[in-house]
Amino acid sequence: MSERLYEYTKITDLKDMLKKSGEKYGNKIAYQIRKENKTYLTLTHKEVREKIDALGTALIDMGLKGKRIAVIGENRYEWEIAYLAIVCGVGIVVPLDKSLPENELKNLIERSGVEAIVYSKKYQTILEDAKTKGVGQLKHLICMDLIQHKDGIYSEMELIEAGKQLIKKGNKEYIQAKINPMEMNIMLFTSGTTSASKIVALSHHNICSNLMDIASVLDVNSNDVFLSFLPLHHVFECTVGFLFSLYKGAKTVFCDGIRHIPENMKEYQVSVMASVPAIYEGIFKIIRRQLEKQNKVEEILQKEEQYKNSSMEKKKEVFKEIHDMLGGNVKLLISGAASLEAGIEEKFRLLGLNLVQGYGLTETSPVVAIGTNKYNKIGSIGKCVPSVKAKIINPDADGIGELVVQGPNVMLEYYGNKPETKKAIVDGWFYTGDLARIDEEGYIFICGRKKSVIVLKNGKNIFPEEMENLINRIEGIEESFVFGKQMSDDKNDIKIFAKLVYNKEIIEDAYKIKTEEEIEFAIKQKIKEINRTMPHYKAIRGIILTQEPLIKTTTNKIKRQNNLEQIQKEEEKCNCKI
Repeated sequence: MSERLYEYTKITDLKDMLKKSGEKYGNKIAYQIRKENKTYLTLTHKEVREKIDALGTALIDMGLKGKRIAVIGENRYEWEIAYLAIVCGVGIVVPLDKSLPENELKNLIERSGVEAIVYSKKYQTILEDAKTKGVGQLKHLICMDLIQHKDGIYSEMELIEAGKQLIKKGNKEYIQAKINPMEMNIMLFTSGTTSASKIVALSHHNICSNLMDIASVLDVNSNDVFLSFLPLHHVFECTVGFLFSLYKGAKTVFCDGIRHIPENMKEYQVSVMASVPAIYEGIFKIIRRQLEKQNKVEEILQKEEQYKNSSMEKKKEVFKEIHDMLGGNVKLLISGAASLEAGIEEKFRLLGLNLVQGYGLTETSPVVAIGTNKYNKIGSIGKCVPSVKAKIINPDADGIGELVVQGPNVMLEYYGNKPETKKAIVDGWFYTGDLARIDEEGYIFICGRKKSVIVLKNGKNIFPEEMENLINRIEGIEESFVFGKQMSDDKNDIKIFAKLVYNKEIIEDAYKIKTEEEIEFAIKQKIKEINRTMPHYKAIRGIILTQEPLIKTTTNKIKRQNNLEQIQKEEEKCNCKI
């Protein structure tokens, strides 16, 4: 457990958070949004809180007090205002994944029992159809993009204006609403197919304990600018990107898309970003290509060696041209939701870019542990945040076992699923399903998912994520999926195979080759090099090459079962022996 490094504001619930941070930072800009004419719309923290109060008042006036209300759409301030309006005095908020296909979205509407949905216009047809066909308990549609009510569909903007008028007339039902911080106010669906996904029940207490913990260990303040990129329905972005920014009185800007991250960082002078490893790997590749064009790779490598023991401030000064590629204002980059390759983390920090790993789950609101300015070790997810405890259950000879955690951030339950809740929470400890080890200083190292470990005939355990990190270092390999393949009638006769997604253009340029045969040969040689660095039983025995991306969640996590099923359907392709 790490110590608290910075002062933080004590809060009991999200309504209390909005009140206290609003009083402190009311005149500071909360959102900066680029408009079509290339001018900017800005909203202060005071204006944001007024909109939240107004929308909440209007929703209660519609008869939605105590009801479940969903929010779906791209990252935008209207999404965030709707979320907070619902959760801070109306009812239970249900954030939905914007990438779900129509049938799955309707399934979740039914399962969650929502009576209203706040949405962006992209979902108009689907949601109108769901309402017309009587899916679940859906009664009200509220569009973020409508200027005024139309054809039985409410406008979020018009509801806000209506709410303001109600408040002026003395309606204080929402403003004076009392929050029970210990009851379920947030329903989140875990990733996976809708039939298999579980509903995580979170409270204000869960989220607020996490906000206070994060604030006490990260050097973030009201002068910082957050880039919102990961989907807002995901608890990592919701807590660390959205709610944390409002809590600290910072400014939030919205990304134009994955390809625009570096230019958005420049445009808005971004200082803080929470994202997934693939994004940081992409940023590193962009930096390297720029240096290659300028013939500066060797010069930078020499400087890295010369200044490797210098402070981050000194490195930022030495590598100013690299920092300028990202706007020159980067203060903190947080990587979460998947495993970050240690080499990438090390490279960023050598360049004075303060990249730290965090770890958490939907069930833990989400942050369990995070690297900080004081507590950081390459390859580690840092130490537990101050209110959380962690330990390893049933460690093997190497100290690797299941990571279990305890703290105020742990969910209330899997809603409506007592058997799964009992399996997940035992004697107050949440069983994460992740295998890890904790070193003598308290730093946690994640080794892989318990469910994805490959057990060989000799009893040895293979962690696919560890192997994938090695493969992903190969130039031109964008991502990989390591799996066990049964090689005979003996079900224990398992060998290691890998599916590799490659970038043809980069491969051709890097290895000066053209044909498919040459590409296959070059990649095989690289795999053989990896095999020579590890024990014989770990060797990769076969590969599948493709340019099609792996099946992933919206936060870029590999869906292992789905990818395995796809490979099994294409068994004949798995014949590229090493």
